[in-house]
Amino acid sequence: VLFVESGGGSVQAGGSLPLSCTFSKGALMIEAIGWFRQAPGQAREFVAAINSDSTTQYSDSAKGRFAISRDYAKNIVYLQMNNLNLEDTAVYYCHLSGRMTMRGVLEEFWGQGTQVTVSA
Repeated sequence: VLFVESGGGSVQAGGSLPLSCTFSKGALMIEAIGWFRQAPGQAREFVAAINSDSTTQYSDSAKGRFAISRDYAKNIVYLQMNNLNLEDTAVYYCHLSGRMTMRGVLEEFWGQGTQVTVSA
């Protein structure tokens, strides 16, 4: 699985940033694709995901501010981040989980990460 992440950068508090992740999955059957983030000195945490049935999940922090979407034809997953605050500063990672076969082991894959910095 290969990822190309883009869209990170710097923004003032209250602003918006879009992230995108283009992925190539080969024959992998996707269970979920989405985003995690890791702030300095903190553990990596879940942000949002789209499941194989197209349902979405959000962390409490992301609910109401972030929107995840997927272009199935182009294999791109997007994260629109609105009303950003200082606590959203982190490296954001594209994450994909899937199986090579119906009963195969669940595998996880990570993008290289893109920095998001929110300033006052």
